[in-house]
Amino acid sequence: MAKGIPYGISDFSRLIDQNYYYVDKTHFIPQIEEIANYLFLIRPRRFGKSVFLTMMRAYYDISQKDRFEERFSNLWIGKHPTPLQGIYQMLYFDFSKANLGRGSLEDNFNNYCCIQLNDFFSTYREYYQGEKELEQIIASTEAATKLHWLEATARRLGHLLYLIIDEYDNFTNVILSEQGKNLFRDLTHASGFYREYFKQFKGMFERIFMTGVSPVTLDDLTSGFNIGWNISTDHRFNMMLGFSETDVRTMFNYYKEVGKLPADADIDAMIQEMKPWYDNYCFAEESLGHDPKIFNCDMVLYYLRNYMTLGKSPKEMIDPNTRTDYNKMKRLIQLDKLDGNRKGVLRKITEEGQIVTNLITTFPATQIANPEIFPSLLFYYGMLTITAKRGNYLVLSIPNNNVRKQYYEYMLEEYQKANEKHLDMDSLGMMFYDMAYDGQWRPALEFIAQAYKDNSSVRSLIEGERNIQGFLQAYLSINSYYLTAPEMEMNHGFCDLFLMPDLMRYPEVKHSYILELKYLSAKDYKAHAEDQWQDAVRQLRLYTEAPRVRQMIQDTRLHCIVMQFSGWELARMEEI
Repeated sequence: MAKGIPYGISDFSRLIDQNYYYVDKTHFIPQIEEIANYLFLIRPRRFGKSVFLTMMRAYYDISQKDRFEERFSNLWIGKHPTPLQGIYQMLYFDFSKANLGRGSLEDNFNNYCCIQLNDFFSTYREYYQGEKELEQIIASTEAATKLHWLEATARRLGHLLYLIIDEYDNFTNVILSEQGKNLFRDLTHASGFYREYFKQFKGMFERIFMTGVSPVTLDDLTSGFNIGWNISTDHRFNMMLGFSETDVRTMFNYYKEVGKLPADADIDAMIQEMKPWYDNYCFAEESLGHDPKIFNCDMVLYYLRNYMTLGKSPKEMIDPNTRTDYNKMKRLIQLDKLDGNRKGVLRKITEEGQIVTNLITTFPATQIANPEIFPSLLFYYGMLTITAKRGNYLVLSIPNNNVRKQYYEYMLEEYQKANEKHLDMDSLGMMFYDMAYDGQWRPALEFIAQAYKDNSSVRSLIEGERNIQGFLQAYLSINSYYLTAPEMEMNHGFCDLFLMPDLMRYPEVKHSYILELKYLSAKDYKAHAEDQWQDAVRQLRLYTEAPRVRQMIQDTRLHCIVMQFSGWELARMEEI
């Protein structure tokens, strides 16, 4: 029987027991054991954290020891088991579930921990059977009481405890995004109950492994738990989550061989279609030039499931189910409303595609609004990735089109809120169709330029070429027929905007575009407009001579267009 696609499956035991496809990551287990006993790992959402943690749980759990051969024999660790296999009692928390309920925050958290601890006692009852207080402890409604008893009793009896926490930061991130910084600080500082739990973990467990999506709470919590080792940017664990291109190719070939993909499916073409959307992640500076880039695994499975069902790639390359994730992230990023500095950071990244900065490994919640820390926060959320070094700084770039569209959406929302006049986005969408299929580019570009002219609140932010470029990018981003690439290098220059036709998904598109934007203040326009125009013409001609341009546009007709602005008004626009 062909293996199922593990889309949406986060439990390793279920995945193996019910014959789902599994990308083997078990060879990282010995490295985890060697580096330290208490580890933190930060990765963006939908990179397979939960599957990895439940794999570790199944591997180390003494109560599942007799199923080791059944579950792991076909995996790397099954042939290379470590001495620690199957020797621990495992306490497992998923703190994304700890903020559910109608009670107070502390009550909800306590109730969740009680449920998990009672499940622990049920699983390992035989190891505590002779303890007369066991039933009384199980009946207790205080999680702290249960933990205190477990710590003392397990130590006295010689039992080894392993703590795994999935989404250790979820509870506080939700509070932070929905209720503000003051409440968060109360929770994680001084006598905050959440921080007190982490202080209790210190010394209680033989090993601890925690994962999350941001380091926002790491400093706040570990000041009372100062023995954790953060491996988030350690090159040895760069590829521990997500898929390499080899992983993807092996998986797709498997499904083709078992007849789940069409016999004529071109695996190379499928991977090339996915790469601009899901690939290009790197989480460690030392991995640059060594490790292959990493795919977002949930996105790959979304694409594969659609291809197996429809015989072609999905109409929407971005999984709609990730919308909730991005909305949560957006709320946290925009906490207390974006100030001018953080807006400037987002604008710079959106317009240039990258930012040069220092990567901050941990920071307290009180620093979340610091514009110097903001790029690091975006990195941990997967909105930026490491692409190069510049001296002792790192170049953090937008990893792929999936993420780039999120930036454009943020900017578009800001522009739409600021618009004094309603913009008919459906009409603009039809203009984009005419632009792609009929080469009628003027109506769409004039429409956007007029919207910029009418939007005084946007113009007042930063009048100039960069502001115009950001505005154009945001509105061009709703164009499905093109991949909008700003500042693309062409023949030793950088074009302002390249509309590269997405021919894999819309092969009938007939036209492609390079836009060169020029700006002069209204008082300087008359004196310098012609010289600036001729300079733009020379630049465009240089770009069109770049060999890669013909490769990217294939058989479409290339339109090279200069848009020259005098202040906030489009003064001249022509095709060269």
